[in-house]
Amino acid sequence: MSKGQTVGYVRVSSVGQNTVRQLDGIELDKVFTDKCSGSDTNRPALQAMLSHVREGDTVVVHEISRLARNTADLLALVQQLTDKGVTITFKKEGLSFTGDKDNAMNKMLLTMLGAVSAFELAMINERRVEGQAKARAAGTHMGRSAKLSPDAQEKLRKEAADGASKTKLAEDYGISRSTLYAILKTA
Repeated sequence: MSKGQTVGYVRVSSVGQNTVRQLDGIELDKVFTDKCSGSDTNRPALQAMLSHVREGDTVVVHEISRLARNTADLLALVQQLTDKGVTITFKKEGLSFTGDKDNAMNKMLLTMLGAVSAFELAMINERRVEGQAKARAAGTHMGRSAKLSPDAQEKLRKEAADGASKTKLAEDYGISRSTLYAILKTA
């Protein structure tokens, strides 16, 4: 049997994050990159990678949390890949899985590290919620800034009530019609 491809899978949580460091210096035949949460497996590049790989291929992932943030998903993905005859390697943890040759220690480490990754995600979410609650309690505005000042919104409502064209008002105030209707709705 001929040597398969070496395929990289890279994931960051948001579009602005840099993916370069994850598999830097590793020679890869193809790389699949997702810029979204790892909380589930419904990710375009992950699904494309799973469809792409064949028996004899090796998938390289920087670290376990990049593949999955949920222990059940992690174990299922590793099983799915190894069932296809694909080797999966986690660079940071130094773990590789090939299916029938996997040892009990590696499986235990995968499960434990997957649980740590899931715990880490839960802690991140908990801190985010706590921070938002404290910010709201302190009167900090959450979300987008208003397109128009309260005075401008009141003026716009008055002009609309006086029969001005909604399209003309949106143009005059430099806002979309949907923003205009949202402002009028909060009267």
